[in-house]
Amino acid sequence: MHLSRPNKLIFIVCLAVLVSCSCFVRRRTVVPAGAKRESRPLLTATKEELIERVRSFSDAIRYFTMTADISPSVGSLYNGEVTDYATIRCYILFQKPDDIRIIGLDPIIRTRAFDMVSTGGEFRVYIPSRNRFIEGRNDTPATSKSKLENLRPSAFLTSLIIASPDPATDVVLLEDDTNINRANYILLIVRRDQEQLRLARSIYFDRYTLQMARQKTFNESGSVISDTRYSDWKEFGGVAFPAEVDIQRPLDSYEVSLSVVEMKINGEALTPDKFVLTQPAGSQLQVLK
Repeated sequence: MHLSRPNKLIFIVCLAVLVSCSCFVRRRTVVPAGAKRESRPLLTATKEELIERVRSFSDAIRYFTMTADISPSVGSLYNGEVTDYATIRCYILFQKPDDIRIIGLDPIIRTRAFDMVSTGGEFRVYIPSRNRFIEGRNDTPATSKSKLENLRPSAFLTSLIIASPDPATDVVLLEDDTNINRANYILLIVRRDQEQLRLARSIYFDRYTLQMARQKTFNESGSVISDTRYSDWKEFGGVAFPAEVDIQRPLDSYEVSLSVVEMKINGEALTPDKFVLTQPAGSQLQVLK
């Protein structure tokens, strides 16, 4: 159908009127397949308020004793096969600034399956079933073909203790990662390393609760060292702590799910001998360099 110039003008005007009338406009809410529509209101916070939440969490914990069940898995965590191992009962001791000890029990006979300690930049691990005693620096590359032997106490330390940014070395940026699928605030912690800037950590906050939900740490090349998720926050001695912690170490090809059974924060003080692990007589020493 051919319209003359006047008729074209009339047609365009009529179309514009129809579109502008509310009776011809239909609004609808689109929810992606599988997504759950959230009815709770979003909470808001500034960058400074979120930093203060991290600082309050970190400053509140001087030391703790924890009984936990851990479930390790090894393999390619992002693709490929993953092998799940039996749940192990563990006892974890922590004292500021960076002392941590983890004692794991055999899931069947409840004897000591491993004992590992990290103080400062050094770690020690004893594996009774293999009569092996391993020691080295926390930043020594993990090279064992047995992925569980690459488990280091510093991995627990990095994930269980969410350190506050250091104003002397860190620049903090805020990202509002909110859309129909998720609602997070993310603190991006950029480290000043001499003349270079690099992303060191990212801390995620659930915008429905403002609780810390995730922490990622990165190496100098930007690869993810650890990716830890936190849930089921509870009060332990007046201090909030996540009762469920999932630790992924993609470069080391293992994952540990930790469930807190019992925890005492800032209770009875821990003595220095609690973080001393000596090599048993007759055990095979392996020094990692």
